[in-house]
Amino acid sequence: MSETTTSAGHENLQRGLTNRHLQLIAIGGAIGTGLFLGSGKVISLTGPSVLFIYAVIGCMMFFLMRALGELLLSNLNYKTFGDIAKDLIGPWAGYFVSWTYWITWVVICVADIIAITSYVAYINADIPNWVPALVTAIVLTILNLQPVRFFGEFEFWFSIIKIVAILALIVTGVILLVTGFQNPDTGTSSSLAHLWDHGGMFPFGASGFLLGFQLGIFSFIGVELVGTAAAETKDPHRNLPRAINSIVVRVLIFYIGALTVIMAITPWDKLDPEKSPFVTTFAYAGFGAAAFAINLVVLTSAASSANSGFYSGTRMMHALAHDGHAPGAFALTDNRGVPRRAVFFSAVFVFSSVPILLLGDSVIEAFTFVTSVASTFILFIWSMIAISFIQYLRKHPDRHASSKFKTPLPRVVPWVVLTFFAFILVTLALADDTRLPLMYTPIWFVVLAGMWQLTKRRLTREGRPLTAAVEIPGTGEDA
Repeated sequence: MSETTTSAGHENLQRGLTNRHLQLIAIGGAIGTGLFLGSGKVISLTGPSVLFIYAVIGCMMFFLMRALGELLLSNLNYKTFGDIAKDLIGPWAGYFVSWTYWITWVVICVADIIAITSYVAYINADIPNWVPALVTAIVLTILNLQPVRFFGEFEFWFSIIKIVAILALIVTGVILLVTGFQNPDTGTSSSLAHLWDHGGMFPFGASGFLLGFQLGIFSFIGVELVGTAAAETKDPHRNLPRAINSIVVRVLIFYIGALTVIMAITPWDKLDPEKSPFVTTFAYAGFGAAAFAINLVVLTSAASSANSGFYSGTRMMHALAHDGHAPGAFALTDNRGVPRRAVFFSAVFVFSSVPILLLGDSVIEAFTFVTSVASTFILFIWSMIAISFIQYLRKHPDRHASSKFKTPLPRVVPWVVLTFFAFILVTLALADDTRLPLMYTPIWFVVLAGMWQLTKRRLTREGRPLTAAVEIPGTGEDA
Protein backbone atom coordinates (compact mmCIF):
# COMPACT_ATOMS: atom_id res chain seq x y z
CA MET A 1 0.00 0.00 0.00
CA SER A 2 1.37 3.42 -0.95
CA GLU A 3 1.77 6.22 1.53
CA THR A 4 -0.96 8.27 -0.06
CA THR A 5 -3.44 5.50 0.50
CA THR A 6 -2.49 4.86 4.07
CA SER A 7 -5.50 4.12 6.22
CA ALA A 8 -7.35 7.00 7.79
CA GLY A 9 -5.94 6.01 11.13
CA HIS A 10 -2.63 7.47 9.98
CA GLU A 11 -4.18 10.66 8.66
CA ASN A 12 -6.00 11.73 11.82
CA LEU A 13 -4.93 14.36 14.31
CA GLN A 14 -5.26 13.54 18.01
CA ARG A 15 -7.24 15.44 20.63
CA GLY A 16 -4.38 16.13 23.03
CA LEU A 17 -5.22 19.68 24.18
CA THR A 18 -6.94 20.11 27.55
CA ASN A 19 -9.16 22.92 28.80
CA ARG A 20 -6.25 24.83 30.36
CA HIS A 21 -4.34 24.60 27.08
CA LEU A 22 -7.27 25.95 25.06
CA GLN A 23 -7.98 28.74 27.55
CA LEU A 24 -4.39 29.98 27.46
CA ILE A 25 -4.13 29.58 23.67
CA ALA A 26 -7.22 31.80 23.45
CA ILE A 27 -5.71 34.37 25.83
CA GLY A 28 -2.31 34.30 24.13
CA GLY A 29 -3.97 34.76 20.75
CA ALA A 30 -5.77 37.86 22.00
CA ILE A 31 -2.61 39.49 23.40
CA GLY A 32 -0.40 40.68 20.59
CA THR A 33 3.21 41.82 20.83
CA GLY A 34 2.00 45.24 19.70
CA LEU A 35 0.36 45.78 23.09
CA PHE A 36 3.76 45.76 24.78
CA LEU A 37 5.81 47.66 22.19
CA GLY A 38 3.43 49.51 19.89
CA SER A 39 0.72 50.75 22.25
CA GLY A 40 2.60 54.04 22.82
CA LYS A 41 2.48 54.82 19.10
CA VAL A 42 -1.21 53.89 18.85
CA ILE A 43 -2.05 56.15 21.81
CA SER A 44 -0.08 59.05 20.30
CA LEU A 45 -2.14 58.82 17.10
CA THR A 46 -5.59 58.28 18.61
CA GLY A 47 -5.48 59.61 22.18
CA PRO A 48 -7.79 58.12 24.84
CA SER A 49 -10.23 57.05 22.09
CA VAL A 50 -7.99 53.99 21.74
CA LEU A 51 -10.05 52.52 24.60
CA PHE A 52 -13.22 52.71 22.49
CA ILE A 53 -11.36 51.35 19.45
CA TYR A 54 -10.25 48.22 21.31
CA ALA A 55 -13.70 47.84 22.88
CA VAL A 56 -15.43 47.91 19.48
CA ILE A 57 -12.90 45.56 17.86
CA GLY A 58 -13.09 43.21 20.85
CA CYS A 59 -16.87 43.14 20.58
CA MET A 60 -16.74 42.33 16.86
CA MET A 61 -14.18 39.59 17.40
CA PHE A 62 -16.34 38.12 20.17
CA PHE A 63 -19.32 37.92 17.80
CA LEU A 64 -17.16 36.37 15.08
CA MET A 65 -15.75 33.81 17.50
CA ARG A 66 -19.25 32.93 18.73
CA ALA A 67 -20.21 32.22 15.13
CA LEU A 68 -17.04 30.15 14.64
CA GLY A 69 -17.72 28.27 17.88
CA GLU A 70 -21.24 27.35 16.80
CA LEU A 71 -19.96 26.21 13.40
CA LEU A 72 -17.24 24.00 14.92
CA LEU A 73 -19.60 22.43 17.43
CA SER A 74 -22.32 21.85 14.82
CA ASN A 75 -20.03 19.25 13.23
CA LEU A 76 -16.96 17.97 15.07
CA ASN A 77 -15.66 16.67 11.74
CA TYR A 78 -14.72 20.26 10.91
CA LYS A 79 -10.98 20.40 11.59
CA THR A 80 -10.08 23.80 10.09
CA PHE A 81 -11.67 26.96 8.68
CA GLY A 82 -11.06 25.40 5.28
CA ASP A 83 -13.32 22.44 6.16
CA ILE A 84 -16.08 24.85 7.17
CA ALA A 85 -15.73 26.95 4.02
CA LYS A 86 -15.63 24.02 1.59
CA ASP A 87 -18.66 22.37 3.20
CA LEU A 88 -20.85 25.47 3.46
CA ILE A 89 -19.66 27.63 0.52
CA GLY A 90 -17.91 25.30 -1.91
CA PRO A 91 -14.64 23.49 -2.72
CA TRP A 92 -13.05 26.68 -4.09
CA ALA A 93 -13.70 28.49 -0.80
CA GLY A 94 -11.94 25.77 1.20
CA TYR A 95 -8.99 25.98 -1.20
CA PHE A 96 -8.74 29.76 -0.94
CA VAL A 97 -9.16 29.88 2.84
CA SER A 98 -6.68 27.10 3.59
CA TRP A 99 -3.89 28.32 1.31
CA THR A 100 -4.36 31.95 2.40
CA TYR A 101 -4.31 31.03 6.08
CA TRP A 102 -1.21 28.88 5.55
CA ILE A 103 0.80 31.60 3.81
CA THR A 104 -0.40 34.24 6.30
CA TRP A 105 0.89 32.37 9.31
CA VAL A 106 4.10 31.13 7.71
CA VAL A 107 5.00 34.70 6.76
CA ILE A 108 4.06 36.04 10.20
CA CYS A 109 6.11 33.23 11.76
CA VAL A 110 9.20 34.29 9.79
CA ALA A 111 8.54 37.93 10.70
CA ASP A 112 8.37 36.98 14.38
CA ILE A 113 11.69 35.17 14.14
CA ILE A 114 13.28 38.24 12.56
CA ALA A 115 11.78 40.35 15.37
CA ILE A 116 13.26 37.98 17.96
CA THR A 117 16.73 38.77 16.65
CA SER A 118 16.25 42.45 17.51
CA TYR A 119 15.17 41.56 21.05
CA VAL A 120 18.22 39.32 21.48
CA ALA A 121 20.40 42.17 20.18
CA TYR A 122 19.09 44.34 23.03
CA ILE A 123 20.33 41.76 25.52
CA ASN A 124 23.66 41.13 23.75
CA ALA A 125 24.53 43.15 20.65
CA ASP A 126 27.58 40.99 19.94
CA ILE A 127 25.49 37.98 18.90
CA PRO A 128 25.16 37.81 15.07
CA ASN A 129 21.54 38.20 13.91
CA TRP A 130 21.44 34.88 12.11
CA VAL A 131 22.29 32.89 15.27
CA PRO A 132 19.06 33.51 17.26
CA ALA A 133 17.08 33.10 14.01
CA LEU A 134 18.65 29.69 13.34
CA VAL A 135 18.24 28.55 16.94
CA THR A 136 14.61 29.68 17.03
CA ALA A 137 13.80 27.92 13.73
CA ILE A 138 15.38 24.68 14.97
CA VAL A 139 13.53 24.84 18.31
CA LEU A 140 10.20 25.56 16.58
CA THR A 141 10.69 22.61 14.23
CA ILE A 142 11.51 20.27 17.11
CA LEU A 143 8.51 21.51 19.12
CA ASN A 144 6.12 20.97 16.23
CA LEU A 145 7.42 17.42 15.69
CA GLN A 146 6.12 16.56 19.17
CA PRO A 147 2.53 15.53 20.03
CA VAL A 148 0.10 18.44 20.20
CA ARG A 149 0.10 18.49 24.01
CA PHE A 150 3.68 19.85 23.83
CA PHE A 151 2.43 22.74 21.71
CA GLY A 152 -0.29 23.27 24.30
CA GLU A 153 2.23 23.31 27.17
CA PHE A 154 4.52 25.71 25.33
CA GLU A 155 1.67 28.15 24.63
CA PHE A 156 0.33 27.71 28.18
CA TRP A 157 3.53 28.88 29.86
CA PHE A 158 4.34 31.62 27.35
CA SER A 159 0.81 32.97 27.72
CA ILE A 160 1.25 32.91 31.49
CA ILE A 161 4.30 35.19 31.10
CA LYS A 162 2.28 37.71 29.07
CA ILE A 163 -0.62 37.62 31.52
CA VAL A 164 1.62 38.12 34.54
CA ALA A 165 3.33 41.10 32.86
CA ILE A 166 0.02 42.82 32.10
CA LEU A 167 -1.50 42.12 35.51
CA ALA A 168 1.71 43.38 37.17
CA LEU A 169 1.42 46.59 35.15
CA ILE A 170 -2.21 47.07 36.20
CA VAL A 171 -1.46 46.43 39.88
CA THR A 172 1.56 48.76 39.72
CA GLY A 173 -0.53 51.46 38.06
CA VAL A 174 -3.33 51.18 40.60
CA ILE A 175 -0.81 51.55 43.45
CA LEU A 176 0.67 54.65 41.78
CA LEU A 177 -2.83 56.07 41.34
CA VAL A 178 -3.89 55.45 44.94
CA THR A 179 -0.66 56.93 46.34
CA GLY A 180 -0.97 60.05 44.18
CA PHE A 181 2.28 59.40 42.33
CA GLN A 182 3.98 62.54 40.98
CA ASN A 183 5.31 61.88 37.47
CA PRO A 184 8.94 63.13 37.37
CA ASP A 185 8.92 63.54 33.58
CA THR A 186 5.68 65.50 33.20
CA GLY A 187 5.29 67.06 36.67
CA THR A 188 1.69 65.80 36.82
CA SER A 189 -0.02 63.71 39.47
CA SER A 190 -1.55 60.36 38.59
CA SER A 191 -5.27 60.76 37.90
CA LEU A 192 -8.01 59.18 35.81
CA ALA A 193 -8.88 62.74 34.77
CA HIS A 194 -5.94 62.58 32.36
CA LEU A 195 -8.21 60.53 30.11
CA TRP A 196 -10.32 63.59 29.29
CA ASP A 197 -8.34 66.63 30.50
CA HIS A 198 -5.93 66.73 27.55
CA GLY A 199 -8.11 67.52 24.58
CA GLY A 200 -10.99 65.24 25.51
CA MET A 201 -11.53 61.56 24.75
CA PHE A 202 -11.37 62.26 20.99
CA PRO A 203 -8.53 64.80 20.63
CA PHE A 204 -8.12 64.18 16.89
CA GLY A 205 -11.82 64.21 16.10
CA ALA A 206 -13.70 61.61 14.09
CA SER A 207 -10.94 61.14 11.51
CA GLY A 208 -8.31 60.24 14.11
CA PHE A 209 -10.71 57.89 15.82
CA LEU A 210 -11.70 56.09 12.62
CA LEU A 211 -8.13 55.72 11.34
CA GLY A 212 -7.17 54.20 14.69
CA PHE A 213 -9.09 51.06 13.80
CA GLN A 214 -6.59 50.02 11.13
CA LEU A 215 -3.89 50.18 13.81
CA GLY A 216 -5.86 48.25 16.40
CA ILE A 217 -7.36 45.46 14.32
CA PHE A 218 -4.11 43.60 13.78
CA SER A 219 -3.47 43.33 17.52
CA PHE A 220 -6.18 40.66 17.42
CA ILE A 221 -4.58 38.44 14.79
CA GLY A 222 -4.39 35.02 16.40
CA VAL A 223 -7.66 35.12 18.31
CA GLU A 224 -9.01 32.65 15.74
CA LEU A 225 -6.32 30.11 16.72
CA VAL A 226 -8.91 28.61 19.06
CA GLY A 227 -10.66 27.35 15.95
CA THR A 228 -7.50 25.67 14.64
CA ALA A 229 -6.81 24.08 18.02
CA ALA A 230 -10.39 22.87 18.47
CA ALA A 231 -9.74 19.83 16.25
CA GLU A 232 -7.16 18.62 18.77
CA THR A 233 -9.00 19.58 21.95
CA LYS A 234 -10.49 17.12 24.41
CA ASP A 235 -14.21 17.59 25.14
CA PRO A 236 -14.70 20.51 22.71
CA HIS A 237 -18.41 20.91 23.63
CA ARG A 238 -17.30 21.94 27.12
CA ASN A 239 -13.96 23.63 26.53
CA LEU A 240 -14.53 25.64 23.35
CA PRO A 241 -17.50 27.71 24.66
CA ARG A 242 -15.57 28.54 27.83
CA ALA A 243 -12.59 29.81 25.83
CA ILE A 244 -14.73 31.90 23.46
CA ASN A 245 -16.98 33.40 26.14
CA SER A 246 -13.97 34.75 28.01
CA ILE A 247 -12.87 36.94 25.07
CA VAL A 248 -14.77 40.02 26.31
CA VAL A 249 -13.25 39.72 29.79
CA ARG A 250 -9.77 39.36 28.30
CA VAL A 251 -10.17 42.47 26.16
CA LEU A 252 -11.49 44.48 29.11
CA ILE A 253 -8.62 43.44 31.39
CA PHE A 254 -5.64 43.13 29.09
CA TYR A 255 -6.26 45.96 26.65
CA ILE A 256 -8.65 48.50 28.15
CA GLY A 257 -7.48 47.94 31.75
CA ALA A 258 -3.78 48.19 30.94
CA LEU A 259 -4.07 51.22 28.64
CA THR A 260 -6.36 53.05 31.09
CA VAL A 261 -3.76 52.66 33.82
CA ILE A 262 -0.94 53.78 31.49
CA MET A 263 -2.77 56.98 30.44
CA ALA A 264 -3.76 57.73 34.05
CA ILE A 265 -0.12 57.60 35.17
CA THR A 266 1.23 59.57 32.20
CA PRO A 267 -1.05 61.92 30.18
CA TRP A 268 -1.46 60.42 26.72
CA ASP A 269 0.10 63.45 24.99
CA LYS A 270 3.23 63.08 27.13
CA LEU A 271 3.90 59.46 26.20
CA ASP A 272 6.90 58.81 23.98
CA PRO A 273 5.57 56.91 20.92
CA GLU A 274 9.02 55.38 20.39
CA LYS A 275 9.13 53.77 23.84
CA SER A 276 7.06 51.05 25.42
CA PRO A 277 4.67 52.61 27.98
CA PHE A 278 5.01 49.35 29.93
CA VAL A 279 8.71 50.07 30.47
CA THR A 280 8.17 53.65 31.64
CA THR A 281 5.34 52.73 34.02
CA PHE A 282 7.43 50.03 35.70
CA ALA A 283 10.39 52.40 35.83
CA TYR A 284 8.31 54.97 37.70
CA ALA A 285 7.58 52.32 40.32
CA GLY A 286 11.32 51.92 40.93
CA PHE A 287 11.73 48.76 38.85
CA GLY A 288 15.08 49.62 37.30
CA ALA A 289 15.22 46.46 35.22
CA ALA A 290 11.88 47.27 33.56
CA ALA A 291 13.30 47.62 30.04
CA PHE A 292 15.15 44.31 30.30
CA ALA A 293 12.12 42.50 31.78
CA ILE A 294 9.66 43.82 29.19
CA ASN A 295 12.12 42.94 26.43
CA LEU A 296 12.10 39.34 27.70
CA VAL A 297 8.29 39.38 27.78
CA VAL A 298 8.13 40.66 24.20
CA LEU A 299 10.68 38.05 23.13
CA THR A 300 8.55 35.26 24.60
CA SER A 301 5.45 36.83 23.04
CA ALA A 302 7.09 36.78 19.60
CA ALA A 303 8.26 33.19 20.16
CA SER A 304 4.74 32.23 21.15
CA SER A 305 3.32 33.88 18.01
CA ALA A 306 5.92 32.16 15.82
CA ASN A 307 5.10 28.79 17.37
CA SER A 308 1.38 29.36 16.85
CA GLY A 309 2.03 30.31 13.23
CA PHE A 310 4.11 27.20 12.65
CA TYR A 311 1.45 25.00 14.26
CA SER A 312 -1.40 26.58 12.26
CA GLY A 313 0.55 26.32 9.03
CA THR A 314 1.24 22.61 9.44
CA ARG A 315 -2.40 21.88 10.29
CA MET A 316 -3.62 23.78 7.26
CA MET A 317 -1.15 21.94 5.01
CA HIS A 318 -2.36 18.64 6.49
CA ALA A 319 -5.95 19.62 5.65
CA LEU A 320 -5.04 20.75 2.12
CA ALA A 321 -3.37 17.41 1.42
CA HIS A 322 -6.37 15.53 2.80
CA ASP A 323 -8.55 17.41 0.28
CA GLY A 324 -6.22 16.67 -2.63
CA HIS A 325 -5.22 20.34 -2.79
CA ALA A 326 -1.60 19.68 -1.78
CA PRO A 327 0.72 16.63 -2.13
CA GLY A 328 -0.88 13.60 -0.49
CA ALA A 329 2.15 12.85 1.68
CA PHE A 330 1.39 15.93 3.78
CA ALA A 331 -1.86 14.30 4.95
CA LEU A 332 0.00 11.50 6.72
CA THR A 333 0.56 11.58 10.46
CA ASP A 334 2.80 9.44 12.64
CA ASN A 335 1.48 7.20 15.41
CA ARG A 336 1.37 10.24 17.74
CA GLY A 337 -0.91 12.23 15.43
CA VAL A 338 1.84 14.60 14.19
CA PRO A 339 1.78 15.56 10.46
CA ARG A 340 5.57 15.31 10.20
CA ARG A 341 5.86 15.87 6.45
CA ALA A 342 3.73 19.01 6.71
CA VAL A 343 6.00 20.18 9.54
CA PHE A 344 9.16 19.71 7.45
CA PHE A 345 7.57 21.48 4.46
CA SER A 346 6.63 24.53 6.56
CA ALA A 347 10.07 24.40 8.20
CA VAL A 348 11.68 25.13 4.82
CA PHE A 349 9.96 28.52 4.78
CA VAL A 350 10.60 29.18 8.47
CA PHE A 351 14.34 28.66 7.98
CA SER A 352 14.25 31.31 5.23
CA SER A 353 14.49 33.86 8.05
CA VAL A 354 18.22 33.09 8.25
CA PRO A 355 19.22 34.08 4.67
CA ILE A 356 16.84 37.07 4.88
CA LEU A 357 18.85 38.37 7.82
CA LEU A 358 22.15 37.68 6.06
CA LEU A 359 21.10 39.63 2.96
CA GLY A 360 20.73 42.96 4.78
CA ASP A 361 18.34 45.82 5.47
CA SER A 362 16.85 46.16 1.99
CA VAL A 363 15.50 42.62 2.11
CA ILE A 364 14.06 43.20 5.59
CA GLU A 365 12.27 46.31 4.32
CA ALA A 366 10.81 44.28 1.48
CA PHE A 367 9.84 41.59 3.93
CA THR A 368 8.09 44.17 6.11
CA PHE A 369 6.00 45.08 3.07
CA VAL A 370 5.13 41.41 2.49
CA THR A 371 4.05 40.96 6.11
CA SER A 372 1.77 43.98 5.76
CA VAL A 373 0.14 42.27 2.79
CA ALA A 374 -0.16 39.04 4.79
CA SER A 375 -1.82 40.94 7.60
CA THR A 376 -4.62 42.04 5.26
CA PHE A 377 -5.19 38.37 4.39
CA ILE A 378 -6.55 37.79 7.88
CA LEU A 379 -9.51 40.03 7.07
CA PHE A 380 -10.33 37.66 4.21
CA ILE A 381 -10.16 34.65 6.56
CA TRP A 382 -12.36 36.33 9.15
CA SER A 383 -14.85 37.41 6.46
CA MET A 384 -15.08 33.86 5.11
CA ILE A 385 -15.95 32.63 8.60
CA ALA A 386 -18.83 35.12 8.71
CA ILE A 387 -20.01 34.15 5.21
CA SER A 388 -19.81 30.47 6.17
CA PHE A 389 -22.09 31.17 9.12
CA ILE A 390 -24.63 32.87 6.84
CA GLN A 391 -24.61 29.76 4.63
CA TYR A 392 -24.88 27.53 7.70
CA LEU A 393 -28.09 29.27 8.77
CA ARG A 394 -29.50 28.87 5.26
CA LYS A 395 -28.48 25.25 4.70
CA HIS A 396 -28.77 23.79 8.19
CA PRO A 397 -31.45 25.61 10.20
CA ASP A 398 -32.01 22.35 12.12
CA ARG A 399 -28.44 22.35 13.42
CA HIS A 400 -28.77 25.96 14.52
CA ALA A 401 -32.07 25.23 16.25
CA SER A 402 -30.55 22.33 18.19
CA SER A 403 -27.26 24.10 18.98
CA LYS A 404 -26.39 24.49 22.66
CA PHE A 405 -23.96 27.31 21.81
CA LYS A 406 -26.06 29.65 19.67
CA THR A 407 -24.65 32.84 18.24
CA PRO A 408 -26.49 35.91 19.62
CA LEU A 409 -28.68 37.68 17.03
CA PRO A 410 -27.64 35.12 14.38
CA ARG A 411 -29.43 36.82 11.47
CA VAL A 412 -27.77 40.15 12.19
CA VAL A 413 -24.32 39.43 13.66
CA PRO A 414 -22.52 38.08 10.56
CA TRP A 415 -23.68 41.03 8.45
CA VAL A 416 -22.61 43.52 11.11
CA VAL A 417 -19.18 41.83 11.28
CA LEU A 418 -18.80 41.86 7.48
CA THR A 419 -19.75 45.54 7.36
CA PHE A 420 -17.14 46.25 10.03
CA PHE A 421 -14.44 44.45 8.06
CA ALA A 422 -15.39 46.45 4.95
CA PHE A 423 -14.95 49.59 7.03
CA ILE A 424 -11.48 48.37 8.11
CA LEU A 425 -10.53 47.92 4.45
CA VAL A 426 -11.52 51.54 3.80
CA THR A 427 -9.31 52.75 6.68
CA LEU A 428 -6.44 50.65 5.30
CA ALA A 429 -6.87 52.36 1.93
CA LEU A 430 -6.81 55.81 3.57
CA ALA A 431 -3.63 55.29 5.61
CA ASP A 432 -0.32 55.93 3.81
CA ASP A 433 1.61 53.00 5.29
CA THR A 434 -1.08 50.38 4.51
CA ARG A 435 -2.47 51.63 1.19
CA LEU A 436 0.25 50.14 -1.04
CA PRO A 437 0.28 46.69 0.63
CA LEU A 438 -3.52 46.61 0.33
CA MET A 439 -3.31 47.38 -3.39
CA TYR A 440 -0.93 44.46 -3.96
CA THR A 441 -3.03 41.95 -2.01
CA PRO A 442 -5.29 41.01 -4.98
CA ILE A 443 -2.24 39.59 -6.79
CA TRP A 444 -2.24 36.65 -4.37
CA PHE A 445 -5.87 35.85 -5.12
CA VAL A 446 -5.28 36.03 -8.87
CA VAL A 447 -2.42 33.53 -8.47
CA LEU A 448 -4.58 31.39 -6.20
CA ALA A 449 -7.41 31.39 -8.77
CA GLY A 450 -4.98 30.09 -11.38
CA MET A 451 -3.71 27.41 -9.00
CA TRP A 452 -7.31 26.37 -8.29
CA GLN A 453 -8.09 25.92 -11.99
CA LEU A 454 -5.02 23.69 -12.40
CA THR A 455 -5.96 21.71 -9.27
CA LYS A 456 -9.55 21.21 -10.51
CA ARG A 457 -8.32 19.89 -13.85
CA ARG A 458 -5.92 17.50 -12.18
CA LEU A 459 -8.56 16.12 -9.80
CA THR A 460 -11.11 15.78 -12.61
CA ARG A 461 -8.55 14.02 -14.83
CA GLU A 462 -7.79 11.58 -11.99
CA GLY A 463 -11.51 10.97 -11.39
CA ARG A 464 -11.33 12.36 -7.85
CA PRO A 465 -13.77 14.73 -6.12
CA LEU A 466 -12.86 18.42 -6.01
CA THR A 467 -12.50 18.17 -2.25
CA ALA A 468 -12.75 15.54 0.48
CA ALA A 469 -16.27 15.21 1.84
CA VAL A 470 -17.09 16.23 5.40
CA GLU A 471 -18.97 13.52 7.26
CA ILE A 472 -22.44 14.50 8.53
CA PRO A 473 -22.44 14.20 12.34
CA GLY A 474 -24.30 11.20 13.73
CA THR A 475 -25.01 9.58 10.35
CA GLY A 476 -21.68 8.32 9.03
CA GLU A 477 -22.68 9.83 5.68
CA ASP A 478 -20.83 12.48 3.69
CA ALA A 479 -22.29 15.95 3.24
